[in-house]
Amino acid sequence: MITRMTKSPRLLLLLALLLAPLAAAADQATLDAVRQADDARVVATKAGDRAALEAIFSDGLHYAHSSGTINDKKQYVAALAAGETKYDSITFEDRKFTEAGPGVVLVTGREILVESKAGKTDTLRLNFLGVWRLENGAWRFLAWQSNRLTP
Repeated sequence: MITRMTKSPRLLLLLALLLAPLAAAADQATLDAVRQADDARVVATKAGDRAALEAIFSDGLHYAHSSGTINDKKQYVAALAAGETKYDSITFEDRKFTEAGPGVVLVTGREILVESKAGKTDTLRLNFLGVWRLENGAWRFLAWQSNRLTP
């Protein structure tokens, strides 16, 4: 009986040590997939590509701009596709991907955007939080919140 008890924790520790790299690899694969999805979001956003944006954004999208304006998916896709809001440049100063739980990845960081709206161009430096959620096997962009940084 004593032998079984002492071997069992050792076996569990050995299994944990052997499986840890597999879990880390799975986590990295998830983060890599979301990074690719986020890169595609940026390209589609700059292009105002309605079809790509429809596929990338979750139906439950909540997009809170640094101005305080909040858009749902329909509003935001329409504004981008019509060119009402146009992002000429999106440059990340910092972008970090963190798995928050099963099927949820947070993106945080700072970016510089050059935005054209109603004939006016504005350069914004922002802190942001983005949320990606796994929906029916695909990563979809669920939420965005940003605030302007003062110069």
